Amino acid sequence: MTLANADDIRRALATVIDPEIRRPITELDMVGDVAVDADGHAHVDIRLTIVGCPAADAIEAGVDAAVRAVPGVTAATIEVGVMSPEQRRALTERLRGGRAARVMPFGPDSLTRVLAVTSGKGGVGKSTLTANLAVALAERGVRVGVIDADVHGFSIPGLLGLVRDGRPPSPTRVGDLILPPVAYGVKVISIGMFLREGDSGAVVWRGPMLHRTLSQFLNEVFFGDLDILLIDMPPGTGDMAISVGQTLPHAEVLVVTTPQAAAAEVAVRSGVAARQTGQRVIGVVENMGPLSLPDGTVLSLFGEGGGVAVAAALGTEEAPVPLLGSVPLSTGLREGGDDGVPVVLARPDDPAAQAIAALADALLTSGPSRVGRKLPLSTR
Repeated sequence: MTLANADDIRRALATVIDPEIRRPITELDMVGDVAVDADGHAHVDIRLTIVGCPAADAIEAGVDAAVRAVPGVTAATIEVGVMSPEQRRALTERLRGGRAARVMPFGPDSLTRVLAVTSGKGGVGKSTLTANLAVALAERGVRVGVIDADVHGFSIPGLLGLVRDGRPPSPTRVGDLILPPVAYGVKVISIGMFLREGDSGAVVWRGPMLHRTLSQFLNEVFFGDLDILLIDMPPGTGDMAISVGQTLPHAEVLVVTTPQAAAAEVAVRSGVAARQTGQRVIGVVENMGPLSLPDGTVLSLFGEGGGVAVAAALGTEEAPVPLLGSVPLSTGLREGGDDGVPVVLARPDDPAAQAIAALADALLTSGPSRVGRKLPLSTR
C-alpha cells in the first residue's frame, strides 16, 4: 500500500471550510505542522482563530474526516491550538484584502448590490419577507448577507432560526473584525446578538447611537465577498432610515406594503424619503395579498390594490416602479417565522414561498449591469 504524505494531507485540508469565515482553512493559515509516519499515521496541527471558537467542533470534525479519507492514511491525530496575536493580525489583514481598518466596503464602487427593504409602517411582514428572500437568493447560489437595521424591533435572528434558549449567538471577533453567524447560507448581523444576558431586549436609543451601530455593522463586520447585501430597515422614515440614506445613497430600495389602502399610503412616504437621499426605488412588494381558498374563492382579508397603488405613486414616465410581486396570506409563512425555518425551505410549494421565489428571480434579472465596472483588484 502506498502511504500518504504531508502534501496529500494539505490538499485534502483545502476542502475543509471554516463555517464562520466561509473559506478553506488552508487559506486562513489555520493549518500548522502536518506529518505522516512510516505506518501511515497522520499528525495535523490546527490553529483556531480564538479561544472558545464556536466553530471548533465543526472544524476539528471536518479536519479529521478529510485526513482519514486520504488514501494511505491508517490513523489520524488532530492537535487543536489557537493562533498567536501575530497570526490573528495577519489573518485580519488578509481578510480585509488591503482595505484599511474601519473603511466601509459597500461604497458606490463595490460589486456588492445593496438592497434596503423598507416599509411605511410596522406589521406588514417586511422582516419575514427579507429573511425568506435572503434564503431564496442563497438557494440560487447567490452570496447573501443581511443587516438587521431594525434596532428597536429586531427579529431577523429568530426568523432565520439563530435563536437558542431565547438568545441569538454572539458573533466571533478576530482582532477588530466581527464574524457574522450564518443561517441557511446567509450571513446575518443584528443588535440582538450584542445584548448582554439578562437584558430585556429593549433598545432605547436615538440618532447618534443608531448611526454608530449602522457604521459598526458596515465597517467592522466581515461579510466577505457578497453578491447582495439586504438591509432590513425599521418602519417609517426615522433616524436609521436617514443614516442608511446618508451612508449608502447608492442603495436600491424595495418597498413593502399590504393591499390595504391606509398601509399603501404610508408606504409611499418611505419610498419618497429614500429617493430624497439619492437611493433608487426598484420595486414594490405586496405582502398579505389575496389568498385562493380550496373552494376556488379568494379571500382578500386586507383588501386589494395596495401594491399597484404604491408602484403607481412612486413611478414616473422616465423611471417606472414595478410591482415585483404579491405574496398571499399564508399560515406556512407565519409558522416558518415562528419555527425559524423559512417557508421557502420548509414548504417550497406554498403559494407564499412560490411568490417569494419568483421575487428572488425577478431581482436577479433586474440588477444593474457590471459591464465596464472596474474590479477592486491589486497586483501587490
